[in-house]
Amino acid sequence: MAFMEKPPAGKVLLDDTVPLTAVIEASQSLHSHTEYIIRVQRGISMENSWQIVRRYSDFDLLNSSLQISALSLPLPPKKLIGNMDREFIAERQKGLQNYLNVLTANHILSNCELVKKFLDPNNYSVNYTEIALQHVSMFFRSEPKWEVVEPLKDIGWRIRKRYFLMKSKNQPKERLMLSWADFGPDKYLSDKDFQCAVKLLPSCSHPYIYKVTFATANESSALVIRPFNEKGTLKDLIYKAKPKDPFLKKYCNPKKIQGLELQQIKTFGRQILEVLKFLHEKGFPYGHLHSSNVVLDGDTCRLLDLENSLLGLPSFYRSYFSQFRKINTLEGVDVHCFGHLLYEMTYGRPPDSIPVDGFPPAPSASVVAVLESLLSCEALKNGMPAVSKILQMSLFSDILLTNSEKPQFKIPTKLKEALKTAKECIEKRLTEEQKLIHQHRRLTRAQSHHGSEEEKKKRKILARKKSKLTAFESGEEHLAKYSNSNNSAGSGASSPMTSPSSPTPPSTAGVSTIPPPPPPPAAPPLPPQMDGAVHPNPSPADSASREALLSSIQNFQKGALKKADTCDYSVPRIS
Repeated sequence: MAFMEKPPAGKVLLDDTVPLTAVIEASQSLHSHTEYIIRVQRGISMENSWQIVRRYSDFDLLNSSLQISALSLPLPPKKLIGNMDREFIAERQKGLQNYLNVLTANHILSNCELVKKFLDPNNYSVNYTEIALQHVSMFFRSEPKWEVVEPLKDIGWRIRKRYFLMKSKNQPKERLMLSWADFGPDKYLSDKDFQCAVKLLPSCSHPYIYKVTFATANESSALVIRPFNEKGTLKDLIYKAKPKDPFLKKYCNPKKIQGLELQQIKTFGRQILEVLKFLHEKGFPYGHLHSSNVVLDGDTCRLLDLENSLLGLPSFYRSYFSQFRKINTLEGVDVHCFGHLLYEMTYGRPPDSIPVDGFPPAPSASVVAVLESLLSCEALKNGMPAVSKILQMSLFSDILLTNSEKPQFKIPTKLKEALKTAKECIEKRLTEEQKLIHQHRRLTRAQSHHGSEEEKKKRKILARKKSKLTAFESGEEHLAKYSNSNNSAGSGASSPMTSPSSPTPPSTAGVSTIPPPPPPPAAPPLPPQMDGAVHPNPSPADSASREALLSSIQNFQKGALKKADTCDYSVPRIS
């Protein structure tokens, strides 16, 4: 088959769901315009960052392209006169930083191709529509019965996935949809196992899985053909959107926010849980549940895009569940994503943040009970319940499913083992990413705490105490030094010292009477005390010794010395 030949894709296996952050580091004025130097970072690692240079006109062009979302974005207004003033440039830089913060914080905008190209032109400069057309053209060479009607531009959120409206030459009135996607970062199946798994998809039969008409793969991508559903997806029903409209137009800013009726929530929820249970029992990894991957066929929900996990594509909600280490299996990922879906069905919009601290009033208390078990802070700390446990909760346990179609999905034993290994590799990458995020969060908290005003005051007090302690120890060293010097002066081991006020008695031949030596001189005065130093009181023994020394010096009387008789033999004698 010609499609099995690998065309040049020019792609890199990036995880497009890893958030990008952007900080304007500086601005520079060149002639009649100002350039802003922006530091962009992917994920939590500073090593994975780069600089880009953008003018205001670049921001304005991006903002014009994003108007399709109908969001009111805070781009600073244009100014023709005085736009080179320092104060104006500083103020505009603040406004542009706020604009970038809004883009990167919005889950849909931050994942769209326009924003990715603006912030990371090196990795998102490829035209994926052209690449998809190359692959589809190769496919048509060997399968001439298919024909492209029109490309469905930007109807999905994925950058590296493209959709085309198709028809069969045998049945020209039947509308079909072709989806093409290349490999993602979680593609761990060998080429042989991957192609085998993709070709199995048309054989999967389940009342709540959307039928695949045809599927094939090459060494870098896969394409799948399904019937085109005119009613659209569950998300189209919630947002009252037209299926063929671009993703940004349909879901960024809905005109009316309204959840589904309670009976719809119960029925659709039960059907989705049943198909998740079926896939988990078969050992087939999914991990891509969200309202755009659920097609409506009357009152029946059918799951889309089983091929995503085989291709290794990252989940729509990955940036959410990668924050919580207890969601570390694909089964747990499916259950957590079901929580997002249930919230959207109930309230007509996604949750503002995860975890959800408080839930607005719902059509039934049983809905809130399920949401609390999936999206609350306590649930995310303890881990996700099994699908079978959620089915037993009162919201879904009383729903009777009348569809009699028997599920069939035969997976060969060898392929089952390969799928199991691939699933473990996907979970391992998720666990490692969660560990890094957890460590980064702890470090950030510690740095924030260290830089707080309260912590700064504590460090100042501690520094003062340390300074006083150092001074105290220094004073003790000086005191010990002088004390040792005094002790050595009065010891017999050293040479005797003569008091300057005492005359030296003349030497005599023969027996001489030598008066007792005078007491040692008084100790020199102690050095002045250092500021803040506290000297300990001398011991009682040292105090008594010093008092005796001072008393001896004060009571010394020269006249009380005994006169000595001397015989002077220095004069020569003449006999």
